[in-house]
Amino acid sequence: MTSALVYDRGLTRADYIVLKTLEDDIARRRDGRSEPQQAGDAKVDGDWHDVSAETDDESRQGEPAVDAAAKDIALLKSMRTPGDAHFEPTIVVSIDDLPSRLPKSVNNLVLQPFISWARKTARHETDVVMIVHLILYFTTSVPSAILLFRNFNLVHGILHAVMQVYYVGTYTLMMHQHIHQRGILSKKYSVFDKLFPYITDPLMGHTWNSYFYHHVKHHHIEGNGPDDLSSTIRYQRDDILHFLHYVGRFFCLVWLDLPLYFFRKGRWGLALRAAGWEFGTYFFYYAMATFVNRKATIFVYIIPFLLLRLGLMAGNWGQHALVDPDEPDSDYRSSITLVDVASNRFCFNDGYHTSHHLNPLRHWREHPVSFLEQRKTYGKEGAILFHNIDFLMITFRLLAKDYEHLAKCMVPLGAQADLTMEGRVELLKRLTRKFSEEDIRKKFKKQA
Repeated sequence: MTSALVYDRGLTRADYIVLKTLEDDIARRRDGRSEPQQAGDAKVDGDWHDVSAETDDESRQGEPAVDAAAKDIALLKSMRTPGDAHFEPTIVVSIDDLPSRLPKSVNNLVLQPFISWARKTARHETDVVMIVHLILYFTTSVPSAILLFRNFNLVHGILHAVMQVYYVGTYTLMMHQHIHQRGILSKKYSVFDKLFPYITDPLMGHTWNSYFYHHVKHHHIEGNGPDDLSSTIRYQRDDILHFLHYVGRFFCLVWLDLPLYFFRKGRWGLALRAAGWEFGTYFFYYAMATFVNRKATIFVYIIPFLLLRLGLMAGNWGQHALVDPDEPDSDYRSSITLVDVASNRFCFNDGYHTSHHLNPLRHWREHPVSFLEQRKTYGKEGAILFHNIDFLMITFRLLAKDYEHLAKCMVPLGAQADLTMEGRVELLKRLTRKFSEEDIRKKFKKQA
């Protein structure tokens, strides 16, 4: 079983640089070792990630590669720095070089004036793309929903639901930026910035403010630990019955579990607000179905709600399925990094999940740079990185027990480069094992 890195043509420029840098790192490490190791040889018993003599190898062989990496990091930093000659705001998610693809007259007379306005409108000048998406949602999703409530048509309802499913990934990760940064628009537009989610969130399947309370006020506090309601550690992460239990509990009980969590922590105000907004959204659904249009409510609100909750939990399973049994409370060892098109091009670098847990306030354009600067630390800490696969497919491959495919998608960091494919499979299987309550008491001393 062999593997080579796959450079998808849809990769962002930053992701391409990340993969090329990692490929150079792997090649330089392997130059000093002729035979790949099995997982046992690479210290899978707890310190398999230890990098012996790495610094000596790098100082002896790596100057050109180090110089190239430093130049790439400097370029990526300049591309996200307003005022720099290389600054490039993100305009659309699908491509990086929109201005060069348009006729010169269209670029000068239409696109550039729009970019100039959007840079002043967005919270961060890089985020022209978020202004584009707000315009998109308010010119497609909102009018479509209004028309369905005024004059329901089954074909229109189906097409509307399909459109929302297509939108929801990008929208959710835009709102991920919103809830962490407390907005995506400049202070001048703060009122609209606070209010628009109450219109668009239910259209995409989100209940009002639940993403903020669950993700920011809960998940990032607990970090996949024993008190995290979305924690994976009590489950065998390649077992479909365990996965169904995980999803089913969230579906059926999150409305109760989250307020109770805040009550147990003595955060009474958060408990009441989380419950109030959740039940407020349910009442809104009921009122729209009862007094306005039942069929439209199903396609506009209920179907997106059900699909989003399934997608959120399937994605979170993939994000936190691989947990190191020796240090499960380490952000490096309880989350993973993906370099892929779906997560990073279309979902604002959501693949850099470890980077996000290390610093939840880090702007999405900073993740690739931060990773490149800290990649040796990632290797020494035993972090896991995949490419050419997204979080949902991570979940699917785990539940199918297709570890061979996952091993091929791994991009080895540090001493992982010494593992054979069989060694990678052994490592991944080890990281999906269920934690017993005794394991949890021993490994999570701070939470116990």
